Amino acid sequence: MSDKLPHPPKAVIFDWDNTLVDSWGTIQAALNMTFDDFGKERWTLEETKQRVARSLRDSFPVLFGEDRWEAAKDSFYAHFRSIHLETLTPLAGAYDLLCALRDNGTYIGVVSNKNGDFLRKEAEHLEWSSFFGKIVGATDAKNDKPAPDPVHMAMGDSSASQYENLWFVGDSVVDIQCARNVGATAILIGDELTGHSDTQNSATLSPDWHFADCEALVRVVKSFPKVL
Repeated sequence: MSDKLPHPPKAVIFDWDNTLVDSWGTIQAALNMTFDDFGKERWTLEETKQRVARSLRDSFPVLFGEDRWEAAKDSFYAHFRSIHLETLTPLAGAYDLLCALRDNGTYIGVVSNKNGDFLRKEAEHLEWSSFFGKIVGATDAKNDKPAPDPVHMAMGDSSASQYENLWFVGDSVVDIQCARNVGATAILIGDELTGHSDTQNSATLSPDWHFADCEALVRVVKSFPKVL
């Protein structure tokens, strides 16, 4: 990474979980309740951080087998639905970051491997929906992240020129892979790169820029001129 600041983006696509909101505890709880239902060993929080990155339809067949993954999916969704709104917590600086990008005239979208219905309910619950041009979750597009399909969907009717300086902001290896797949600048938020065990070549993947938290990125965004 260069010591220079990144160029101002014309569009920013955000991951959701643990990029804008703190949801590791919720994900771990819902997964462990599902593991209990299916007689599997529970995961620690650290194991959850390293193993969760891809969408459920991509990861559950491996975890539960082709014959049981759909039943496990239903179990997980039921558990998650029962707790996710009450435990939803924005990360420090996330709201200010969205405000700063909006005020600069930057197009903002979301691409997450969380179920799209849950994702949009959470954005609505936080009263953040108006920040985003489109909010795209798992199964909304033909393929999930790290495929480019959901990014193209999230960009919607945005002009092609916005792809010229597009940021993808996330916390995981899969987010960096997705950025690479659409030619975006990969920006890591947080103190660790998650999802290591979900890919064979994570050691070769590093972000273009790394910020300790949303608050650090806010300061950079506020220094940019407004997008014309």
